[in-house]
Amino acid sequence: MTITLYCFRPAAGLPDASPFVTKTMVLLKMAGLDYVEDRRGFAKAPKGKQPYINDDGDIVADSTFIRFHLEKKYGADFDAHLSDEQKAVGWCVEKTCEEHFYWIIVHMRWMDDANFARGPARFFESVPIPVRALAKWFIRGRIAKSLWAQGMGRHSPTEIDALGVRDVEALATLIGDKPYLFGDAPCGADATVFAFVASVLSPMSESAVRDAALAKPSLIAYRDRMMRTYFPDYA
Repeated sequence: MTITLYCFRPAAGLPDASPFVTKTMVLLKMAGLDYVEDRRGFAKAPKGKQPYINDDGDIVADSTFIRFHLEKKYGADFDAHLSDEQKAVGWCVEKTCEEHFYWIIVHMRWMDDANFARGPARFFESVPIPVRALAKWFIRGRIAKSLWAQGMGRHSPTEIDALGVRDVEALATLIGDKPYLFGDAPCGADATVFAFVASVLSPMSESAVRDAALAKPSLIAYRDRMMRTYFPDYA
């Protein structure tokens, strides 16, 4: 049975607007598994977020738990060529992207009025016109509260840019002149790093953080390499 991946939609040259969905797509492709996309499942998301999958009746939510599921059920070994130390570093890099860099991208997309109009505002096109403005206001307010609760929203835009630039520099240094994070072959962490590098490089948002990423040829080459391999239609 084909796996169903519940996701959002492509945006600004990205396979999906969410880096977590893009990460999951890459993991499924790395594992050699076929899947179909369903963009109408958000209302039924078991954790209130996407991605999640339906694998022959097994509902698995969250990109990391989806990875665990693929490893357990299908024997996918995304890190077979890595040492234990490299696996540990890969985990730390993933969590830097998902628990820190993610919030910088969220702030960049949703809290800057110009970026919001350029990107996320388009996600509301299916909302009836009479309530569309209210829906935008409500969701942006919820996201602002989430940013404040997480801590990123308590910083000034200049401070957030400084943190984002530091993340970009760290990722560029780790990748260096290697094809992938740990050498000549991609690993599980590359699915995450690629998803976030592609997100920040996307023209959906303009910022000092994106400018810093655009100034790193290694990051652009890495994004393009992964895109050609896993999403040739977008490359």
